Amino acid sequence: MRPSRRGDPTGQSGGPPAIASVPSLRLFPVRATSLLVALLLVLPRPAQALASGPGCAAQPGVIRLDGRPVLEVRQAPGAQTIDDYIKRAQARVLQLAEDPTVAPNRIVVRSDPPYALVGHEGKDGRFKAEIAVDPRGASCFGLSEQQLAERYRNQLQQAISTFRRRHSLTAWLQGTALAALVLGIYLLWLRLQGRINRALQRQINERQPNLLRHLSRFRFAGLVEAEQLRSGLQGLRQIVHWSLVGLISYLLVPLLLGLFPPTQMIAEGLRGQFRGLLGSFLGGVVQAIPNLLSIGVILTITVLVIRASNAWFKALECGRVSIPGFFPEWAQPTARLAAIVLSLAGLAAAFPYIPGSGSKVFQGAGLLVGVLAALGSSAIATNIISGLMLIYTRAFRVGDRVEINGVIGVVQERALLVTRLKTPRNELVSIPNATVIGASVVNFSFSRREIQQPVALATTITIGYDAPWRQVHALMLSAARSVAGITDEVEPFVLQTSLNDFHISYELNAFVRDPAAYRETLSAVLAALQDEFAAAGVEILSPGYHAIRNGNRSTLPPPLAAEGS
Repeated sequence: MRPSRRGDPTGQSGGPPAIASVPSLRLFPVRATSLLVALLLVLPRPAQALASGPGCAAQPGVIRLDGRPVLEVRQAPGAQTIDDYIKRAQARVLQLAEDPTVAPNRIVVRSDPPYALVGHEGKDGRFKAEIAVDPRGASCFGLSEQQLAERYRNQLQQAISTFRRRHSLTAWLQGTALAALVLGIYLLWLRLQGRINRALQRQINERQPNLLRHLSRFRFAGLVEAEQLRSGLQGLRQIVHWSLVGLISYLLVPLLLGLFPPTQMIAEGLRGQFRGLLGSFLGGVVQAIPNLLSIGVILTITVLVIRASNAWFKALECGRVSIPGFFPEWAQPTARLAAIVLSLAGLAAAFPYIPGSGSKVFQGAGLLVGVLAALGSSAIATNIISGLMLIYTRAFRVGDRVEINGVIGVVQERALLVTRLKTPRNELVSIPNATVIGASVVNFSFSRREIQQPVALATTITIGYDAPWRQVHALMLSAARSVAGITDEVEPFVLQTSLNDFHISYELNAFVRDPAAYRETLSAVLAALQDEFAAAGVEILSPGYHAIRNGNRSTLPPPLAAEGS
């Protein structure tokens, strides 16, 4: 080749090209070899494998025009860094785009072996090289230097044409008109959305009774009150309304900014941010589908097993199935324990498939739950264990009349933590199970239910020595038999429990027909005793006196007349 051609591939003597200093190739062969990297416009096109070689950057830079990617740089000339080269190249591309004397269709490719030159022809036909492509730079893209140079030419032509079209007066006027139209539509939509929101507010207030009736079909009416339902629906309406307004307003900003050239890249950034968030969300949903299916399968199996367990224990409770040593009243609490254990097992099996289960948030929540459990586990565990002991020792069941720690009432609930009694005064007393297990429990209903024998009530009166004991027995038994609440299954009886200094203690034992009416029956027996003794003229008292043997009448009862006399 001619030395002049080798030293100046552009064939010019008027100075270096703006983007690539081609004349310096004669002085710096290495720089000439890597003068301009493979510059590639980032536009949608079929994917092409990129070759790598000496001098090809692993992280390419991008030359941008008006904020938009134009050329990709994988090799900087000489000892320059890619960042410095990108900065100078972008300034030169901007000068070309703003120079009205440079026509896009006059950007051409000239072959000057071993280079392919990209430049523009002036009106006088002179060619000014802007980009030089050598075989080593083209090898970074797996292309020849001619193919890569033609790609550069097409990309520069398209980028410059687009830049000038976007910055023309027509584009500004068109953008202004479209912005005014979009703003008008947005304001109309805001008014319409406000009317719809107010109409929904009125409909919720006016149709509140109808909503409750609809909920009653699904058995949800008892879960919420009318005011709670209204407040919840109004809150949901406000959330939907303002969320929709916020979303549309956010999407409006990049739409308006994209209508004007100086702010188009800001609009692209906002749109890219929104697309990134939406794409991340949808991608997360798609990635979570297999895990969600696994969770669904585990939960379905867990629910089926729990239902089978409940059916089995229901059969035990009803007596359709029997297990030696397993009492029917154990069935329901055991079914609850089995359901809790199965639920925990299902949760443990499904936890690894929950999206984000390995994140720091879940770890922190687990730590918090562990701390709370450690702080309150002692008292809670004691009451739970006591509750289980009460269940399986069969001390009482729901509906029994019992006396626990001095409290008499009917058992309303036997939970794992507390036992609740309803007193005769309709008071609900909650007693911790740890207290119940440590106290004596008197069950008034156990005898009738388990051994089919009535429970007895006992009351004691004291009568002086002047009243014959046989008469006292007869009066007390007559009083017991006169009470409707005393059963005739077992005859009442009287015991003389003590011969005191001044009186005798008589204990009446009578059997109650209904343990639930124990208190009322005892009151009726006491009233009957008063009536019987009053009718017989026997005073119910406990005399306290000093007897002096000075001839006074003895307190001994008169002897009984001989039989047949």
